[in-house]
Amino acid sequence: MQHFPIFLDLADRPVVIAGNGAFALAKLKLLLKTTARLTVFAPEPEADLLETVTAQGVTLHRRAAEAHDLQGAALAYAAHGEADADARFARLARGAGVALNVVDNLEASDFITPAIVDRDPVTVAIGTEGAAPVLARAIKTDLEASLPTGLGPLARAGKLFRPRAEALPFGRARRDFWADYYFRTGPEVLAEAGEELLDHALEALLQQHLDAEQEPGRVDLVGAGPGDPELMTLKARRLLDAADVVIHDRLVPAAILELARREAEFIAVGKEGFAPSTPQDEINAHMIRHAQAGARVVRLKGGDASVFGRLDEETEALSAAGIDWSVTPGITAASAAAAAIGASLTRRGRNSDLRLLTAHDTKGFADHDWRDLARPGAVAAIYMGKRAARFVQGRLLMHGAEAATPVTLVENVSRPDQRIVTATLGDLPQTLSEAALAGPVITLIGLAPARAQAVLPDLLEEFA
Repeated sequence: MQHFPIFLDLADRPVVIAGNGAFALAKLKLLLKTTARLTVFAPEPEADLLETVTAQGVTLHRRAAEAHDLQGAALAYAAHGEADADARFARLARGAGVALNVVDNLEASDFITPAIVDRDPVTVAIGTEGAAPVLARAIKTDLEASLPTGLGPLARAGKLFRPRAEALPFGRARRDFWADYYFRTGPEVLAEAGEELLDHALEALLQQHLDAEQEPGRVDLVGAGPGDPELMTLKARRLLDAADVVIHDRLVPAAILELARREAEFIAVGKEGFAPSTPQDEINAHMIRHAQAGARVVRLKGGDASVFGRLDEETEALSAAGIDWSVTPGITAASAAAAAIGASLTRRGRNSDLRLLTAHDTKGFADHDWRDLARPGAVAAIYMGKRAARFVQGRLLMHGAEAATPVTLVENVSRPDQRIVTATLGDLPQTLSEAALAGPVITLIGLAPARAQAVLPDLLEEFA
């Protein structure tokens, strides 16, 4: 992000516009939405500019700006549309230490003016770093259509009422009040009775919330999916947006955590095989403590909470503490890995069952029914299997698996840095070592990428 978006207070502050024609007029019309003190410098103002300046009572100087004209200005706009005139004005602005925008010249500007959706006092600013103004306008058009025109009156009434709403405890109780007003009671009153009765509706709603008993805290154990935010369920996103506290695993990427409210408390409780990890008892204590304090807690787990997520240990601890909880499933990494390679985890005539395995347990490498896993056509997805590759290979070969059995390794599944590495059971440890996979890996035993399977018969026919 090169340009940091802010909302600048221009109330009664001087803003200077220099230019004679359409560029200056466009900026003037935009700035007239503010309460700034506007001054236009135009030696030869065109008719439309002169008409607007006169009608709006804007100060006009029919000359070029000089250095003293910019002293104390909050912003300055070079809007001549002529390189030499804009460059002269830019030198004056910079000499006076005033933030400058040169119309249609991103490189010469200190700031850019975004596309704006105005539902005063609700304002949406859209910027593309100057790269795609057409895209910004298209987004503006979509937002104009989707944001109701009544949003402004609702927000104005809400702004005036904010001091009264401080009678509610800070945090969830206050958020629930405002959510009730903006998304239910406020729009109903505005539609039925008009803006004049919004203050009465707010008073009645406040008393209703003051009289209501606060809901007890609770914990939602939520599967965040494999990493791509778009693969989260709608319910998971809704719960994350409403959370007061988010207790998350290390496998949950920043792109998903950013979907939560910035005011939420984030607690990282990373677990990693063969590395320092947060003890389960400590995770349980975090959930219970915050829920008992009345918070909405989301225990956010990578993938699906019920697949190698220690779900039972956490729900048992919550139940023992008398905490209300629920589970929201997510897409597990094995499903996402199979989708990434275009393969099916089950297939008629090949395998009628599927094994989801962890490569190690609390005592070290995990043992399984290797004979069944080694049979032809068997398919297994191994979680946390990088360090156990040689162990898995040895057990499968020992129990009769073919060295040519296809193996696919999917690192950082569904994320932008996803990598797919193909191997066979015979060369699995060597391939894994050469690939130097640093992120979490799902190992698919018995599956190859669908495209590779489709190409292989063609190659065999070509060289027959």
